[in-house]
Amino acid sequence: MKYTMKAGLTALAAGLLALSSAQAMVDGDTIVLGSAISLTGKYSSNGVDTQNGYDFAVKTINDAGGVTVDGKQYKLAVKYYDDESTPARTAQLLERVINQDGVKYILGPYSSATTIAAAPVTEKYQVPMIEAEGASRALFNKGYKYIFAVLSTSEQYLASAIGLAAEIAEKNGKNPSDLKVAMVFENDAFSLDVRAGVVEDMEKYGMKAVIDDKMPADLSDISATLTKVKALKPDVLVISGHNKGAVTAARQIAELQVDVPIIAMTHCEGAKIVEQFGKDAEGYLCPTQWAETLSYTDDTFGSAADFDKNFKAAYPDYQTVPYQTAQAAAAVLVWKDAFERANSFDTDKVRDAIAATDMMTFYGGIKFSEAGNNVAKPMVLRQVQDGQYNVVAPSKWASHPVEWPRSTD
Repeated sequence: MKYTMKAGLTALAAGLLALSSAQAMVDGDTIVLGSAISLTGKYSSNGVDTQNGYDFAVKTINDAGGVTVDGKQYKLAVKYYDDESTPARTAQLLERVINQDGVKYILGPYSSATTIAAAPVTEKYQVPMIEAEGASRALFNKGYKYIFAVLSTSEQYLASAIGLAAEIAEKNGKNPSDLKVAMVFENDAFSLDVRAGVVEDMEKYGMKAVIDDKMPADLSDISATLTKVKALKPDVLVISGHNKGAVTAARQIAELQVDVPIIAMTHCEGAKIVEQFGKDAEGYLCPTQWAETLSYTDDTFGSAADFDKNFKAAYPDYQTVPYQTAQAAAAVLVWKDAFERANSFDTDKVRDAIAATDMMTFYGGIKFSEAGNNVAKPMVLRQVQDGQYNVVAPSKWASHPVEWPRSTD
């Protein structure tokens, strides 16, 4: 059993395991959150980014005085287990966290696939889960009452790239319906939902897909698709395959010298495409849940720029803060807010407080629909320009104009 204990957790008192289902685990002056997260396996790099966001938020909140419930101050801590990027393992470990460890406040895992596996477990035991990394719409059409997601849903990720392509076409005297689109997606819940959003927007503009391929299960080779891209010369190439798929795509696009005016791809920052591929990453359009240039702010983390600066000071290996890290921190902030508004550790009261969340954070607005998804925050689109990620769409958030066509010269 692989697991990591953070924030100074010690052996838990045996009596805590006998707590009623309504009273979640509070160890002395510490509120214990639990998470099964991908620290190994194909999602491990994003899993570590997520864990770092959780840990940074816990430390920041604790250093600022912690969480106040019924006039008493409490610290936060997180008990982690490694789900090895395997959904079945996620579900198994959450059963352990809830039933054996007595933890009744859950932070979500990394990825839609593992979150889809987690949701029935938290629902079964009526334990609230605030999650930051499961964006698939499949999580929010099942009638779940105990899952709450701070992030925008996945159909929005690359749809904005289609809208931007249409806008560029019109500015250049071209009909958007004449644009040809090539698509390559991982065969998982998240990426297929990203694809659905792309297809919906393509239909709106009358665009045609000339390639619609799936990545192999190991995400290690898409050269067959890229060879077709070179031959068919689409106007837009959209790609989604988490970190590993992004690395594979960026590497093979450079190796095969694929030249497409617009390339939009998820997970650019997490995959560190700028650090790994330098000028070959120039011009990529990268959807993001958050950017340090946005004008969001809160009393705990300060502005988006403050969060970016302070996180990099705590974790100096990061050149760019992935949005996965920012949204993980935001999830912990929602827990703090909910505990304080509930003024209780009763899981039903805390769950109702989470459902009533309506707050502004450094990450953006957070307000949950009845289904549990966040309806208060848009996605934005960044472009790699001179090695920097600059917001280029929507126009109200843009810090820089889009560079088109993409060029690495």
